Amino acid sequence: MAGPRSTVAPTPPTAAEAELLLLQTQALAEEEAAKAKRELLTRFLQDKLAREEQSSMWGLHKVHTLWRLVQRKAKDQELRQDIEILSQTFSRVMDCKDGVIETLVSDLKEAEEQQNRALRSHLHLMDQLLHLQRCRLGYLEEGFNAQVDALKAEFEAERRTILEQQDWESCCLQDMALASEQDHARSNHEAMLNFQSARDDIKNKCWQDQQYSRLQLVARLEVLWDQIQKARRSYAQATERKKVEFEELKKKCEKSSREIDAQATKLQMLQDMITTTKSQIAAHLQESEEQTQNLRDDKDYALQKLQNLRAQVSQAGATAHTHLVTLTCQSSATLKVLQQVVEKAQRILRLAEMCRRLETEEEKVLPFYPSSLAEGEQQKARRVLEEIPDEPLARAMRDYVGLERFWQRFNKVKLEEKALEKAQAALTNRNQELRRLLQQYLAGTATNQKVPKDPHPLLTIKQKLDPQK
Repeated sequence: MAGPRSTVAPTPPTAAEAELLLLQTQALAEEEAAKAKRELLTRFLQDKLAREEQSSMWGLHKVHTLWRLVQRKAKDQELRQDIEILSQTFSRVMDCKDGVIETLVSDLKEAEEQQNRALRSHLHLMDQLLHLQRCRLGYLEEGFNAQVDALKAEFEAERRTILEQQDWESCCLQDMALASEQDHARSNHEAMLNFQSARDDIKNKCWQDQQYSRLQLVARLEVLWDQIQKARRSYAQATERKKVEFEELKKKCEKSSREIDAQATKLQMLQDMITTTKSQIAAHLQESEEQTQNLRDDKDYALQKLQNLRAQVSQAGATAHTHLVTLTCQSSATLKVLQQVVEKAQRILRLAEMCRRLETEEEKVLPFYPSSLAEGEQQKARRVLEEIPDEPLARAMRDYVGLERFWQRFNKVKLEEKALEKAQAALTNRNQELRRLLQQYLAGTATNQKVPKDPHPLLTIKQKLDPQK
């Protein structure tokens, strides 16, 4: 640890030190005053420089403004001259266009008048053509209806004939079936009567045989009984003891003999009846089989004939249906063709109206070209046309002689269309040339700010395009 500090009192300054301190303070004050003066001078100079720069900038701006005004005045005068030249050129072009429009309006009025005249003549001709076409369609429709009625009548007559034949054959078959059933019933009844009569005869015969046999047996029994009585008496006399046995045996023997006779008779009768019945049944079965076979053959023949008739009826119905379908298809095709013809005629009329609107006055007054042939040449051409040609194509062309004037007008329209296409191509080329020259002129005016040497540039361009003017 440090020890306690010792406090020392300061010594007062001397005169030299005081003078030195005074000089130093004065020097510092002068230096600060000079520094402030320099700063003030620098600020003043900067402000003056800024004011000079601002005044120079304003002066330069005024100079530029005055220069722009001068340039604007010069450009204004130049543009006014150009506008005046363009207005004069435009007025001349408009005068030319107005003259052309007036000419076209007059031509259009004349064309409309000619078109109206030609339209009236064309409509008159089309009315005549439509009248002829309607008459032709009426005749064709009447012929078609007559054919349809004839076919219907023929079909109905054939149908009635087939139905009557079918009804008659059905009646015949029913009569045959009824007759065969009656014959079969009659034969069955006759067979039953024969069987019953034969059975009664057999019963009577058997009863008579039985009675006759019974009488014979009774006579024989009486004889035997007498013999037996005699033997019995002798035997009884001889043997009394065996009498009872004999009586018993005799009774048994009689009973057995009766039973044996009865059974044998019955058996014989039954065998005879069975044999007779079998023979009769076999005969009846053979007859019934023959009749059944005959009936089956008749039935098969009738069924075969019925099937043939049904096949003929179905074939006739199919043929009639085919004819009817063919007739229906032909009628529908005819209606479609007639509809197409009507649509084609309507389209021709619409095109004729459109062509009539587009005709000029000259075409309306004189719709066809006058012939360039002389009188002798025309007579010769008429004689050639009146001759009957040998070739098929020439004969076919005779049907289209009436369209000669139509082909004249059609060829005239085609020629005018080609001429208009060429004129349009020439105008297109001229328009492109004008656009190119205008682009060159505009490009020259944009790059060159001075007044052009030629005071009338558009006139020069027009003279270049149309040197005759």
